[in-house]
Amino acid sequence: MAHKRWAREMPLHLLVWTGLAFVLVFCYGPMVGIVIAFQRFLPTNGLFNSRWIGFDNFRQIAEMPDTTRVIFNTVYIAVMKMVAGLIAPITMALLLNEIAQKAFKRTVQTIIYLPHFLSWVILSGVLIDILSPNFGIVNDLLGSLGMPHVYFLGDEKWFPFVLVGTDVWKEFGFSTIVFLAALTGINPALYEAAVIDGASRWKQTLYITLPGIVPIMVLMATLSLGNVLNAGFDQVFNLYNPSVYSTGDILDTYVYRMGLQNFQFGVATAVGLFKSAVSFVLISVSYVLAYRFANYRIF
Repeated sequence: MAHKRWAREMPLHLLVWTGLAFVLVFCYGPMVGIVIAFQRFLPTNGLFNSRWIGFDNFRQIAEMPDTTRVIFNTVYIAVMKMVAGLIAPITMALLLNEIAQKAFKRTVQTIIYLPHFLSWVILSGVLIDILSPNFGIVNDLLGSLGMPHVYFLGDEKWFPFVLVGTDVWKEFGFSTIVFLAALTGINPALYEAAVIDGASRWKQTLYITLPGIVPIMVLMATLSLGNVLNAGFDQVFNLYNPSVYSTGDILDTYVYRMGLQNFQFGVATAVGLFKSAVSFVLISVSYVLAYRFANYRIF
């Protein structure tokens, strides 16, 4: 009996083992490189022959003048993305929910969802052209209105808001689907009772729709807490330049420049390890909060 059960479940075990092997090789295997954070690493000496220096790399990070600025930029940009990334899809989901024509509704959903499938390498080229100070569509429009041209990707004041706005534009269509799914779970009888009582569409939204999706709103907000130190390397790397380092440089791009451009492998690994440790704590906290306030758990 056990042999037949094993033979029947063998394909499922093979699927699990394949995924497990992938995770072990590509996720856990590279973690051996964490030791670089505690070494004066030289590629010619390798991982196990480089000089061990303990926490000197971490002390060097604490003494570097750019560390505080980079951490602030990372948290500032990430928090703005989290807030805007909740407001935009919720608003769009509420608007789409009011559309009665299914064909038009699905068309709009498809249009706003498409940017999610494009990489930042492609989108950055499009955005650089659109936001160009000389030939960009946005600045041409500003000029036609009698307003001065703005160098969106070269002005340190504008750059963080460009990052937030373009990130929301790319991803809010995907998040909108989550909230639209939550809206389908609201009991239609509540709306019928509200209509009988004379409630307007605005009153129905305020007292039925919004309270009905509060659990998923709380869940999405708490789960996004773990991404406070992830401000989006792909996006920033493809859009930023030295003129906006003061407000646009984040931990991931800082690690890239320190490690791969300046060859300070130990310092770069130490920064990455610090970020990973903080992110692990935040993710753990976010799951605790998600379970407490939204009754969500993965284990």
